[in-house]
Amino acid sequence: MKNPTNLLWILLLLPLIGVAQVSEDSKLYKEILAIDSALFGSYNNCDLATHEALISEDLEFYHDKGGLSTSKTEYMKALKENICNKVQRTLTPGTFEVHEIAGFGAVSLGKHSFHNLVEDSHSEPSKFITILKDTPKGWKITRVISLH
Repeated sequence: MKNPTNLLWILLLLPLIGVAQVSEDSKLYKEILAIDSALFGSYNNCDLATHEALISEDLEFYHDKGGLSTSKTEYMKALKENICNKVQRTLTPGTFEVHEIAGFGAVSLGKHSFHNLVEDSHSEPSKFITILKDTPKGWKITRVISLH
């Protein structure tokens, strides 16, 4: 991506500019919600093979505290070392949205919270944005913005 800053601003402003989300009854919404469920089911259960299969090789992961990660390998290593059997994610009910990106895929956004199993602490709900590409091999997560 040539200028990730522009993409970041567009995605952060998306909910504010009134771009209509797809219906919760639509095929696209159900597909993307299923991807989110599979991603975080694998996250919560340390199913690294399933998790890795959903992530694009050209992943860009923007984290407000951890910065930018552009290595799928490093992302998976961090997941294994820092998340597996230590953290659980819960989607905040009623916050999940899906927006179609014509000719590319979709954007999902919403709020989620985390339970740190080691410290037995719970985070406040925070925002996330996920960009998914519809590929011949299925949906792949290409960009993530995680705000805490």
